[in-house]
Amino acid sequence: MAEKFQFIPTELGQLRSQYDVVIIGSGGAGLTAAVQAHELGLSPVILEKMDKIGGNTNRASSGMNAAETTVQLKHHIVDSYGDFYDETLKGGGGLNNQELLKFFTEHSALAIDWLAEHHIQLDDLTITGGMSVMRTHRPSSMAPIGGFLVTELLKQVAAAEIPLFTGVKVDELVMTDNQITSVKATTANGKVTIKAGAVLLATGGFGANPALLSKYRDDLAGYQTTNQPGATGDGILLAEAIGAKAVDMDQVQVHPTVQQDTDHTYLIGEAVRGEGAILVDQNGQRFVNELDTRKNVTAAIDQLGGTGAYLIFDRGIRDRVKAVEFYDYIGLVKTGNSVAELAELTGLDAANLTATVATWNQAVAQQQDDQFERTTGMDRAVTTGPFYSIHIAPAVHYTMGGVAINTATQVLNQQEQPINGLFAAGEVVGGLHGNNRIGGNSIAETIIFGRQAGQQMFKYLQV
Repeated sequence: MAEKFQFIPTELGQLRSQYDVVIIGSGGAGLTAAVQAHELGLSPVILEKMDKIGGNTNRASSGMNAAETTVQLKHHIVDSYGDFYDETLKGGGGLNNQELLKFFTEHSALAIDWLAEHHIQLDDLTITGGMSVMRTHRPSSMAPIGGFLVTELLKQVAAAEIPLFTGVKVDELVMTDNQITSVKATTANGKVTIKAGAVLLATGGFGANPALLSKYRDDLAGYQTTNQPGATGDGILLAEAIGAKAVDMDQVQVHPTVQQDTDHTYLIGEAVRGEGAILVDQNGQRFVNELDTRKNVTAAIDQLGGTGAYLIFDRGIRDRVKAVEFYDYIGLVKTGNSVAELAELTGLDAANLTATVATWNQAVAQQQDDQFERTTGMDRAVTTGPFYSIHIAPAVHYTMGGVAINTATQVLNQQEQPINGLFAAGEVVGGLHGNNRIGGNSIAETIIFGRQAGQQMFKYLQV
């Protein structure tokens, strides 16, 4: 049995006073950018304020969207950048930054290839809400995408001996002669100044910052969050302090399926519905197209009056989503040998739920959902016992707003001109997703724009 990989952060005593590139944040975008920058000959350092590496990327579960990939062709799926673009634009209410969106969709397949070249294989597919075909790539083990990617990227960081420090919080970006020249940070050993030719903000969003959420969306005051505690918008605040422009700050995504009955919130990934699960209300009846956009599914659940809803699925669906094993292990899943038994354990009307499942199974057999016009995630009916339920309700999940960038990942000022030496990638960036992020696009964004940031910082430093 292979020994489990364990990444050990760099000892603080090894922190130098100067690097080619300072990368703030150790999620998917920061790790990808560091590897890409190192491969181009730069000397990067990764600074993570939390003790735990990986940020919100660790919590992603479904997969990474990409179009026109060789993986899709191997699964007999013919896709197009154009369809990916159109469906993401529609999902974002037409408010997406179209230049960023065009770059994103047209570089998605290259990002899958880049990962494969680094022995990070995303060779299985599923589907998420708002998409018409299976373009959500994941490992064939069907392991949750986030933890898998963080672990595999950290193997690359370790192999390249890229320094990664935890417990280092950047407090200020320093500009000299109209360009970024250093950062000031707080460490366990005190304050430090680190010089750099370029700085990358890869700090994530602000879904765990109640004050910032209330500033832009006071209607979300009562919602819990799926975010890790470090997602407090630091990068946005750092950038704004030196004149950067922020966009779409009031666009906050609430994820529809989050288990909240314990001391912690647990995101139940979209892949559960993508592989065939249905949602039912307190009466045991369907009430929505489960794979509509997150915004629409959330609205439908909110209209149930605060009861939340229930994911219903069977053994066949569970076998396609390995994350369910974890959900069950921590006690989030109820199990019944029959649909009626499951209903009783869940507190639902047995006759209603049995009828609902039967109607759904008929819809799958006929590939026609007359009730809610669902057209995707219909490869498997709910027929093979045991049967399972998970109680869910919406929670704050993703902040679509953030710093403005161009397609070269350069952060823009209020006049929409690049701030020399400052770059950004991942959830800290605003504009790409419009008013609703499609499931599977956040991981794609971190890899696509993380790679781009690594390349563009190299190009900037050559001038």
